[in-house]
Amino acid sequence: MDRDPFRERVAVITGGGGGIGSAMARAFAVRGARLALADVDLAAARAVAKELESRGAEAQAFSVDVADRDDVFRLAEAVLERFGRVHLVCNNAGVAIGGEMWSAPLEDWTFTMGINFWGVLYGVQAFVPILLEQGEGGHVVNTASMAGLTGMSFLGMYCASKFAVVGLTESLSREVRDRGIGVSLLCPMIVATNIDANSLARHPDPQRRRQARPGPPPVAMRGGVIEAGEVARRVVRAIERGQLYILTHPEQREILRRRAARIDAVFEPESWD
Repeated sequence: MDRDPFRERVAVITGGGGGIGSAMARAFAVRGARLALADVDLAAARAVAKELESRGAEAQAFSVDVADRDDVFRLAEAVLERFGRVHLVCNNAGVAIGGEMWSAPLEDWTFTMGINFWGVLYGVQAFVPILLEQGEGGHVVNTASMAGLTGMSFLGMYCASKFAVVGLTESLSREVRDRGIGVSLLCPMIVATNIDANSLARHPDPQRRRQARPGPPPVAMRGGVIEAGEVARRVVRAIERGQLYILTHPEQREILRRRAARIDAVFEPESWD
């Protein structure tokens, strides 16, 4: 019988203090995983850990700024010291700031890319060598977005960061698939979380934190809103099935078909010649 991907396995989740991260923690805990919840908001991560412990799970909160490479590597050391092993790594922390990309301050770009892309890369660099050295298998889940699969108006910074995560994750899957490590790419549409409210609140510039930069217009975020728990259910299923892509909304299918059709049409004679 194959090893259960959750029972007694150690799962590290960045952005574990809320939203999709905390939902994944709850779903993994039900399956018997041991949880390392990392978040820049340590109080939020501790609250989730306390909740899980009250239900009989083993959980520990850790403070981490995923945009700081040294901080992420310190997280890996701390998790090993606390749990001894690592098996599931969810590079999930993220922020979203909308607006016209040509007028957005460079600080907004740096902030967005630092967390959404570099944070994922640092998580891969810190934890994948551990998974490989242990030789016990494992799985990496990187959170991108539907905005990483198709461009969206007024979400240029967010799209750029998430497209980068998509490319990184597809490449990672190819590099480790013959070495016993599974990889999944989470690309949700709209999920009921506080990402919009939390993003500017965590901006490093105090003045920017006090500003209310206009978010994307409704047309940029079409689609139904689902609960984070449903996303977590799909993550659990994908890990069990070894699936690379994790999509969350039925609306995504037609959007992706149209994008593929536009690309394919370039090869028609009237366009190609």
